[in-house]
Amino acid sequence: MKVHHLNCGTMRPFGGRLVTGRGSCFGTAELVCHVLLLETDDGLTLVDSGMGVDDVRTPDETLARAWRLLSRPVLDERETALRQVEALGFTAADVRRVVLTHLDLDHGGGLRDFPRAEVHVSAEELAAATRPGKSGNDRFRYPDGQWRHGPRWVPHETTGETWFGFSGVREVGPDVLLVPLFGHTHGHTGVAVRTGDRWLLHAGDSYFHHAELRPQPHCPPVLTYMQKRMEVRRELRLANQERLRELVRDHGDEVDVFSAHDATELRRRQGVLA
Repeated sequence: MKVHHLNCGTMRPFGGRLVTGRGSCFGTAELVCHVLLLETDDGLTLVDSGMGVDDVRTPDETLARAWRLLSRPVLDERETALRQVEALGFTAADVRRVVLTHLDLDHGGGLRDFPRAEVHVSAEELAAATRPGKSGNDRFRYPDGQWRHGPRWVPHETTGETWFGFSGVREVGPDVLLVPLFGHTHGHTGVAVRTGDRWLLHAGDSYFHHAELRPQPHCPPVLTYMQKRMEVRRELRLANQERLRELVRDHGDEVDVFSAHDATELRRRQGVLA
């Protein structure tokens, strides 16, 4: 398996730390949409899909204004998963499956660009995202336009095997697992990928900043605010952060953990930062 670490959507909310190749400064946070592209014998798999082509071209129609004011997305079509797949010499039809941590608009926006792909997601998340009469944050985090094309949903119950102490884990493809990490959304999961004798764990929005996994966790205020603003179950979110810290402490030599939005984590895995 060959793994590509992609940024499929840059966001620059006010009030945090801007990370650059030369260091960092205060003023504006830089967030990414960390997406994995897996090349396997049976085609391509995306882990999350970032923002899609429609989001860039017609954001007023697909991205809620409240979310845009909070996140301040850059909206560059070259960053979409579709354009990056094409730049690697593939087509949209080569993407056989998309495995989602959750269905927030900055994770599921690219679904429309891969209409033939199976879309694997937890059953709890799919039910919450597609139920009629959504209210509160759910009204803008789950825009119905993301699935008007009729995705080939493959929902998974969060019951199953145990993986490094995490229960309810389900295999969704060769060497790809859904790992329940509820709290940020109703059915939020991590996605674990086996690469040889090690694992990658895409932890989605379980945390926003790499320092949150340290023994004495820290998170910049703007990112703390964003996490609290979007959470559905704080006690579950914080409990799962603690479990991720334990995973890194006890099994860091076996599992490489990273989140969806930390630019430093992405660039280190791309080899941009030491």
